[in-house]
Amino acid sequence: MIRFFKIIATLEGVSLLALLFIAMPLKYFYDMPEYVRTVGMAHGLLFIAYIVLATLMKSELNWPWKKYFIICIASVIPFGTFYIEAKYFKTRTN
Repeated sequence: MIRFFKIIATLEGVSLLALLFIAMPLKYFYDMPEYVRTVGMAHGLLFIAYIVLATLMKSELNWPWKKYFIICIASVIPFGTFYIEAKYFKTRTN
């Protein structure tokens, strides 16, 4: 489950960066709003998967509330999921 969470965390982080730094500028500077819809939908689904997996892992691995809260908050900060993956899951290869 940890390996799957790491994959979803990476994809969620990449989708957030694509939304903020590619799709949004295309919408506002080049009048191309169609990319926000597709990238935004992908990001939304990945965000939900990230939070659901974090919640499942909290109960499975008995995470303290502070760790769970930090992992969840990192999903809304650019590059946050990459930091979480490096800090909490670097030594875990399951």
